[in-house]
Amino acid sequence: MVEALFSFVVATCLLALSPGPDNMYVLTQSVVNGSRSAIATTAGLISGCIVHTTLLAFGFSAVITTNPSLFIGIKVVGVLYLLYLAFAIYRSDSTLKFSGDAPKKSYFQLFKQGVLMNLLNPKVMLFFIALFPQFLWNPETDTVLQFYILGITFMVVSFVVFTTISLLGGSVSSFLNKNKYAGVFFKWVQIFVFLAIATFILIP
Repeated sequence: MVEALFSFVVATCLLALSPGPDNMYVLTQSVVNGSRSAIATTAGLISGCIVHTTLLAFGFSAVITTNPSLFIGIKVVGVLYLLYLAFAIYRSDSTLKFSGDAPKKSYFQLFKQGVLMNLLNPKVMLFFIALFPQFLWNPETDTVLQFYILGITFMVVSFVVFTTISLLGGSVSSFLNKNKYAGVFFKWVQIFVFLAIATFILIP
């Protein structure tokens, strides 16, 4: 068990540190709105994982992924939500409010947005299905408990890594605040990140 969990922690760290839609989004939030906003977003993204863990543990993920209509439906809803977020940023002011100022969204709003982004991304579900079973230390007994242990471990490790990214991103906010073009640049970076995640979801 200890050996399997250690290997799982190492794999989770490497995956969380690898450039991808989630950590890029957290980094962007940190730079634009400050570390606290990024941590609130991270908490939302990570919280969604408990739902994926539950679906996996009780076999619902397999049902969803083997039902083409249901799976495509979740994809479409997820993509539409991301396009809505991209459009909302496009219509927003380009002026950035870095850490120390009030965030454009409340922490609870950012938390909810993170949860929705996680739940409406069916590739997270596929990722859990592909990764977690490989680290079961005793597939013959109580896999539900083992899946929950892996899920909680994944959430804790990812939260630590993403929070570190949030703090690093927030530390450069004061520097960027002096650049009058930073607002426009990061406005389009956020739009690009949302569009990239939407594209990532659509790609088979």
